[in-house]
Amino acid sequence: MRNLVQKYLCRRSCFPRFCTKRNICTLSQKRNFSAYQIYTDGLIHSEFSTELKTTNEVNRLPIFRILDTEGNLLDGHSAPFSDEEVVNLYKQMVEFSIWDEIFYGIQRQGRISFYIVNDGEEGIQFGLGKVLTPDDHLYCQYRETGILLSRGFDYPDIINQLFGNKYDEGKGRQMCICYTSKKLNIHTITTPLASQLSHAAGCGYALKLKNQKAVAATFCGDGSSSEGDFYAALNFAAVRESQTMFICKNNLYAISTSIKDQYRGDGIAPRALALGIESVRVDGNDLFATYLAAKKMREICTEQSKPVFMEFMAYRYGHHSTSDDSTLYRPKEENDAWKKDGVHPISRLFLYLKNKNLYTEEDDKLHRKAVKEKVLKELKKHESIKRYNIVGGLFENVYHEEDWNLKEQRENFEEFFKQHKNCYDTSKFES
Repeated sequence: MRNLVQKYLCRRSCFPRFCTKRNICTLSQKRNFSAYQIYTDGLIHSEFSTELKTTNEVNRLPIFRILDTEGNLLDGHSAPFSDEEVVNLYKQMVEFSIWDEIFYGIQRQGRISFYIVNDGEEGIQFGLGKVLTPDDHLYCQYRETGILLSRGFDYPDIINQLFGNKYDEGKGRQMCICYTSKKLNIHTITTPLASQLSHAAGCGYALKLKNQKAVAATFCGDGSSSEGDFYAALNFAAVRESQTMFICKNNLYAISTSIKDQYRGDGIAPRALALGIESVRVDGNDLFATYLAAKKMREICTEQSKPVFMEFMAYRYGHHSTSDDSTLYRPKEENDAWKKDGVHPISRLFLYLKNKNLYTEEDDKLHRKAVKEKVLKELKKHESIKRYNIVGGLFENVYHEEDWNLKEQRENFEEFFKQHKNCYDTSKFES
């Protein structure tokens, strides 16, 4: 029976290579139609009861943490990195935070049009960056720049994108912070919330079909979890057992909307559990816990060929973006509580290093000074680079190959531009 079904689908399908025995096995499995089984189809476990019970809670998910706010390891845990690696990771996180702050500043000066800060999520980003491999596909939202840096997307690449100059891989077409790199498997960031989740669910399914030991890692915030695409993506991945890592950063606010105005459940991870996806909740300010949890979840995703879900508890220390003023809706007391020493991922890691006599305040001061000098030099160098030529910037690399429609549009535009070129200031573009 199974062979007949497979042959029929392969004849009818536009994608015959999808019609493998593994992918259609559920269509022809022998089912149990006992009086008990017909009621419990689709349930993981259940039983009949003569007592009427309602419930409004599931088992509470703990928050995984191994480094406390005083920089001490808990319950006999050891650091997952050598002392030298921890120092290097700390310095990378500090460097990134300085770049982040200066990028925000140059937007305020009108030198770039838009920016979103990453303050408070450095531990998540650099912890995950140590786990995800070059073969893994990244479907980012907009607060994952540290992961891109770990992948090899360097600061000049970021500057090129923010200024939209000729070296920007997107040729200045996308708004600021929508990074992309085909060779690094960084899929173009899109600004509509949650749209990347479905793409990653499909990519994870493709990786499964190809028997590749890689994952599609996708990222979202608590705000995206309120979108319909969130449920569609997770359910598709669960049913098809896609090799997708869903990574949600619960930083308490969807722009100005507090989580208290978004949901009444126990966070976000239980929604994935309800769909049959193995899940974990992690202290996003703990670099070590982030790394260990991500490593474990990636192993499950690749070895068992199924999706996983990670909820990171964090705090968005800065404004949502350069278009936002969070002082209008966040209580000062809340902000102050999160800014205490040892809560922020960078200050917590510094306390760990300080406790072990691996790094001093003087070391930190010198490093920060050197980074600031480097940043200002790089900005000056890249800011003067011209933008890609106007015609190429509009029409090149839109698709892998130019189709007739795009070719026709380009020819029409070239004719128009030739006639009216003097009406436009093209001094900032290459000729």
